Amino acid sequence: MNVSRPPAPPTRRRISGPRVGVAAAAGLAAAMGVGRFVFTPLLPIMTSSAGISAGDGAIIATGNYAGYLVGAVLLTRMPHLSRRSTFLAWSVVLIASEAAMALSAQVVPQAGLRFAAGVASAAIFIACASTVARHRREGASMGVAFAGVGAGIAITGVFTLAAGTWLSWQGLWVGSAVLTAVLLAPAWMLDIRDETDADLGIDPAVRARLDPNVRRAWLLLLSAYFAEGLGYIILGTFLVAAVAGHGGGHSSTGALLWTLVGVAAVPATMIWHAVARRIGTGRALVAALVIQCVGTAAPAVSDSVIAALIAAVTFGATFMAIVMLAVDAGNRLPVPRSAATLTAAFAVGQMIGPLIVAPVIENSYDMAFAIAAVIVAVSAGLAAAATRAMDSIPDSARTPSPRSSAGRSSDQLGDLDRSLPGRSVADAR
Repeated sequence: MNVSRPPAPPTRRRISGPRVGVAAAAGLAAAMGVGRFVFTPLLPIMTSSAGISAGDGAIIATGNYAGYLVGAVLLTRMPHLSRRSTFLAWSVVLIASEAAMALSAQVVPQAGLRFAAGVASAAIFIACASTVARHRREGASMGVAFAGVGAGIAITGVFTLAAGTWLSWQGLWVGSAVLTAVLLAPAWMLDIRDETDADLGIDPAVRARLDPNVRRAWLLLLSAYFAEGLGYIILGTFLVAAVAGHGGGHSSTGALLWTLVGVAAVPATMIWHAVARRIGTGRALVAALVIQCVGTAAPAVSDSVIAALIAAVTFGATFMAIVMLAVDAGNRLPVPRSAATLTAAFAVGQMIGPLIVAPVIENSYDMAFAIAAVIVAVSAGLAAAATRAMDSIPDSARTPSPRSSAGRSSDQLGDLDRSLPGRSVADAR
């Protein structure tokens, strides 16, 4: 007797292969380029139109960075919150929090909304990055995905420049929400799944006792990354506002500058990947930090357009690359959940950064940038010490390279699409 089976229910079509990297890039452009960083080009407009002072801006920005910290820690501890259903919910939170910014110019509600946007941005980043990592053998590129951050920043600059002359600050926030929704649409096709502890590359029981050289290298790297988070975010938050202020309150120059940041950031991870293959991950990290330090100091010593251009290009060319290089360096140490700890330290630093300069920024952006340059210089020094400490670690105490069985070197940064091979990509940033 033949018993016919009922037809299988239709399944939602999911993208695969290289298109995963492209869709994730769109998601990262929405979550990071717009969701996290759109406040930077909008701040000078809100300062002139809504009475938001630089100090108020520091508090509002800190709300977003605090939210990002909470989101990163939350998704690290509760990975089941990174699934397709929750991804859609996080998308709604991000879009709604941006649109709601138009409802009030009060500091407390705006800081709360930016906090919600920070949590949602972290969750979307985690989902997109981990999905690309899972599909990398099919041709999905982490380099393409991370380029979305720079593309999103450039888009916010162009949007502010084009719409800032005919939209109010409220209209710009609503427009940003629409832009976020449009960019998120391709990412809704991703096959998003939660990560488990089995995805981590180190067994804590095996590495329970760290070699003293490993411990020293780890603490130095962790301190360097914390300092980077503390310093870079000052320039990233206030560069556009400073340029607009020097220009008599006009935002067009600042928007152009922010667009330049994004354009410089798009190819940065691939370029620094090539540098790291040649000179090593640690030395590339130090070089990127030194370049960022020089660029951060430029607007502290000069109000010229050239100084602002130097700051914009060097910031865009280094900030995502430093994230990539620092996490890769941590992956090479036998420290359980190193990426998670690095991410938390970085997020704490960027949450504190705007508050450190809040007392001086009302009177002098130059002083704020000088403080930031000093902090990034300290980060470079700590990274150099960490690199020396890592060089002294015996081979028996190192984390085995995921490609060592294939006979390839574990001392240089591997293929960018495998740069986070055994770690939870939930902690990449």
